[in-house]
Amino acid sequence: MQTDLDKSIEKLKNGELLKEKDVKQLCAKIREIFIEEGNVQRIDPPVIVVGDIHGQLYDLFEIFKQSGEVGDQNYLFLGDYVNRGFHSIESICLLYALKIKNPDKITLLRGNHESRILTQTFGLYDEAMRKYGSLNIWRYLTESFDYMPLSALIDEKIWCVHGGIAQDAKLLDDVRALNRLSEIPDNGEMCELLWNDPNEQELKGFGESKRGVGKEFGQDVFTQFLQTNNLSCVLRAHQVIMEGYRSIYKDQLKTIFSAPNYCYRCGNSGAVCEVSDKLEMRAKIFQASENQMKNAQTKIWNQNPDYFL
Repeated sequence: MQTDLDKSIEKLKNGELLKEKDVKQLCAKIREIFIEEGNVQRIDPPVIVVGDIHGQLYDLFEIFKQSGEVGDQNYLFLGDYVNRGFHSIESICLLYALKIKNPDKITLLRGNHESRILTQTFGLYDEAMRKYGSLNIWRYLTESFDYMPLSALIDEKIWCVHGGIAQDAKLLDDVRALNRLSEIPDNGEMCELLWNDPNEQELKGFGESKRGVGKEFGQDVFTQFLQTNNLSCVLRAHQVIMEGYRSIYKDQLKTIFSAPNYCYRCGNSGAVCEVSDKLEMRAKIFQASENQMKNAQTKIWNQNPDYFL
């Protein structure tokens, strides 16, 4: 017999919106699951690591089509599920529903876009108004973001985070000690974990970020972080990579971007990283779905005020 959760998953896989009460229930349940997970969530390989999705629902379908469904495969998502794309609500709701059904088969980390501030500027806020006619959905989702884990550790050797290393979090125990149950601050360790970028030039230590938030870090402090924490590699997302995948710093820092043809105009490839049970890593490149723009203007509330048309 099909449960209400299975019905929600089926609807979302058909590109349909859930009713407001169903989204509210998903968010309440996912908070209960997230709160039991740590700031450095332990994961066993093999696992498929996915970078930014940014509301590109049909490209998320493409990942599952090519790499296998949740339940058949273990997945780790590195954040940025919302904003920019047309289907932020459907994308995050599908991932929440899959996590609730398979809590040990999928891990969802927080990205810098899982915040109230960025979602008011880059899409989710307006999408909630356009599709539902109120901000309730936006409130349910942004509250749930506060509970997401900040990073993950694959077999004690591969650390995974959305942005990068933070200047004042030299130990993984420093990350474990952070209080994450809040909006993303505009500075400090939690901010930097989700916003920082590697510098591929001659930077030593940490420097100012071109983004205006967070910092850039050099290879010297990155290598020290690996040695101090007995790590072999860091997997991250956060940056648009035209090839979908880039490896730097002697192949010890890998960036994964999983939103092909980002913003429906960039022409980039997407990628996931397959980590084997022996911790061997292989990039799997894919192109944008031919259905990428399907149902781009879907809504279930049909009385938009003029200023949303």
